[in-house]
Amino acid sequence: MSSPLLRYCPDLYNYQRRETRPVLVGNVQIGGGAPVVVQSMLTSDTRDAEACVKEALGLAEAGCQIVRVTAQTRIIAENLQHIRDGIRAAGCDVPLVADIHFKPDAAMEAVKWVEKVRVNPGNYADKKKFAVKEYTDDEYAAEVAYMEEQFVPLVKDCIRLGRAMRIGTNHGSLSDRIMNRHGDTPLGMVESALEFARIARAQGYHNFLFSMKASNPKVMIEAYRLLVAHLNQLGSDWNYPIHLGVTEAGDGEDGRIKSAIGIGSLLADGIGDTVRVSLTEDAIFEIPVAQQLVKPYNEGLPAQFEHISNAPQVSYDPFDYVRRETEVLTINGVKAGGHETVPVFTTRKKWDAVAHKIDKLGDYKPEVVIEDSGVVEIDPRDDAAIASLYESTEAKLVTIKDGLKLPVIAAYRLLAAKLQPRHSILLKDTLRAAGSDDFTENLLVAATNIGSLLCDGIGDAVIVNGEEAPGQALRISYNILQAAGVRIFKTDYVACPSCGRTLFNLQTTTQKIRAATGHLKGVRIAVMGCIVNGPGEMADADFGYVGGAPEKINLYVGKTAVKFNI
Repeated sequence: MSSPLLRYCPDLYNYQRRETRPVLVGNVQIGGGAPVVVQSMLTSDTRDAEACVKEALGLAEAGCQIVRVTAQTRIIAENLQHIRDGIRAAGCDVPLVADIHFKPDAAMEAVKWVEKVRVNPGNYADKKKFAVKEYTDDEYAAEVAYMEEQFVPLVKDCIRLGRAMRIGTNHGSLSDRIMNRHGDTPLGMVESALEFARIARAQGYHNFLFSMKASNPKVMIEAYRLLVAHLNQLGSDWNYPIHLGVTEAGDGEDGRIKSAIGIGSLLADGIGDTVRVSLTEDAIFEIPVAQQLVKPYNEGLPAQFEHISNAPQVSYDPFDYVRRETEVLTINGVKAGGHETVPVFTTRKKWDAVAHKIDKLGDYKPEVVIEDSGVVEIDPRDDAAIASLYESTEAKLVTIKDGLKLPVIAAYRLLAAKLQPRHSILLKDTLRAAGSDDFTENLLVAATNIGSLLCDGIGDAVIVNGEEAPGQALRISYNILQAAGVRIFKTDYVACPSCGRTLFNLQTTTQKIRAATGHLKGVRIAVMGCIVNGPGEMADADFGYVGGAPEKINLYVGKTAVKFNI
C-alpha cells in the first residue's frame, strides 16, 4: 500500500466535495463552492477570426461556460484580439483561454487578450526530445532555473492584467528532465505541475488551477488522486481548483465511456471544479456529455443517499492498481475471479430477447444469466449476511442488493472491504430497478460506476441493468471493460479531439483508420493531430498516425517515427 499519509479524499464512502479557493476566469468562478463549470475547445484555425467567433458563439449558446483556443505562435496569438472582440461585439461574455505549447512568447502575447492562459509544464520551456540521460543535481537545477526565467514574466503579466492560469500537465508531454528523474508516471506529472506552482506562489500569484490529463483512464485517475494528496500534504493554502479531462478519448460511445470513467469517478469522490470532455467530434457534441457528468453534483444528488458509518479502511490502494485476488469460480461454464477474464452478465429477460440472434452479436454476446448464476445479493452494511459468507465452505459470487439508497461506488467499496478476498464480486451499474430513458445518461452512469471500480481492481463480473435495450446494454458492458483496460476484445483507439493545431481532418481520418484496422484485436492505435501530445500520449500505443505537415502524417511504431509526410 502507499504511504498512509497520502489521502486524496476525507471519506471514500460518503461524498464530500473538496474545498478550494475560488479562481476567477473573467466573469466565471471556478471552485470556491461554485457549481462545476463546463468548457470546450475550438477546432477552427486561430488565424480565421470569423470561424472562431462563430464556433465560440455556438458553444456558448449550447451551454459551454469557458472556451479554449490554441495559440501556436506569437503571430497567431495576436489574432486572439480579433476573436475576443468579435465575440464581445456579438454580446457574448464567455471567457477565452489561450492554449500554449512550446512558445513562451506566444503566451506573452496571448495573455493581453484572453481571460486565462493554459501552460503545459512539460513543454513550456523544457525540452521534449525523448532524450535519455542521467541528470546531475546541478544540471537538473540549471534547467529548473532556465524554466523559471521563462515562466516568471508570464506570471507577472497574469497578476498585472488579472488573468487566470491553468497549469496543465499531460501524460504524453512530460519533459525529458522530468521523465529521466521520475519516469513516465503520475508522480512525474505531479512534480512537473508543482514546480510551476511553486514559482507562481513565490511571485504572490494564486489565481491558478491544475490538471493532470492522460488518455488512459487508470493513469488519469491515479495522477489526479496523487496531485490532490500532495496538495493536502503541502498545506491548507494549496487548495487550488482542479480541471478534469481525459485526453484523446476518441469518438462515439468509446469516447464517452472513457471520459466518464476518468471524469465521473473523480467527481464522485468530490474532486473537480471544471471539466472538458475531449471527443474526436465537433466540439458542440462535447457539451451535453460534460453537462450530464456534472449534473448530479451541481444538483446535490449525493445528499439524497444514506450515510455509511463505521466503515473499515478500503481494501485497495487508490494510488496503485492491483486487481483484487479471489478464488476462481465456474458459473454456467464461464470462469470468473482470480486472473480470469471479467465476464458479462445479463438478465433472463434480456437473454431471451436476443437468444434468436446470439450468433450475430459478434463480440457483444451475453455470457451468464444472472438468475441462473447463484449470485448472493446482500446489503454490505448487514453484518449477519457478511458473517454467513465467512462461514461458507465454498467461495461465492456476491453483489449488492437492488433498492438500497447507497451510491454504487461506495457500496461496492464497502462490500470489497468487508468481504473475504476469496469471494468474487459482480458489479452493477445501478441499484435502482430501471435507468433513464436517455441512452447517453445510462451509458455515462454505467461507465462512471462500473469503470471506477474496475480501475481500483474491484469486480470479477459486470451487469448493466440501467439500459433497457438488451443489445445496447451488452455493448455498454463490453466497451466499459475495454476502456478500463481489463478486457481487450477489439482494436483500441486513442484519438485527439482536434483543435486549431490539427494538420489534417481528424474525424474523417480516424474513421478511415478504423475501417482499415478494426480487425486488429488487442492492438492500440493512436491518431494525433499534431506533435504536442502525439509521440508522448502514444506511449502505450502500438502504432501512431501523427500530423507532421498540412494534410500529411508521420507514422510511428511505438515512440519511433518510421515514415514521414505520408
